[in-house]
Amino acid sequence: MALSDADVQKQAEEEFNIEKGRLVQTQRVKIMEYFEKKDKQIEQHKKIQMSNLMNQARLKVLKARDDMITDLLNEARIQLADIAKDPARYSTLLEGLLLQGFYQLLEPKVTIRCRQQDVEMVQAAVNKNIPIYKDAVKSNIVVKIDQERFLPSDICGGVEVYNDNGKIKVSNTLESRLELMAQQMMPEIRVALFGANPNRKFTD
Repeated sequence: MALSDADVQKQAEEEFNIEKGRLVQTQRVKIMEYFEKKDKQIEQHKKIQMSNLMNQARLKVLKARDDMITDLLNEARIQLADIAKDPARYSTLLEGLLLQGFYQLLEPKVTIRCRQQDVEMVQAAVNKNIPIYKDAVKSNIVVKIDQERFLPSDICGGVEVYNDNGKIKVSNTLESRLELMAQQMMPEIRVALFGANPNRKFTD
């Protein structure tokens, strides 16, 4: 039985509507996928931005902390320089630094380097320490102060003690002692300044 023109038109419209519905659904899925992807990209971008902001804030905190510690150490250096201006305190300090250097090297011959302005005081400290050292280690020691190569005059003070061939050095300048002490005490300094937990929240 042949289809009438009306039936053909109706069937064509049905096929068109089915195809149109399929295309619309396909495009709807594509659009939804596109916006889902965009949402994920925006969320990821927000996370990256937040992470960058947090890192910047963390770096600012770390820099402020390091600046504060640097200021603290600079203040300590100024106080060390003041010690060297007090002959009584400085001579006692030199005696301790020299004797410590002798004990660390345990060499029969040592050479001392110091600031040029300290030669006389260092010589007095050496003369005082030699009998103390001999009595403690039951061994003789010959000490020479280097009169050709001095430590820079602008350091806070202290000495460097070398073995006979100059290959082993004990640096007992005030700066090196401060640096060593700062390294050893840095965890305590940080806790004292900033608390045990660097991420803790400060309240008024």
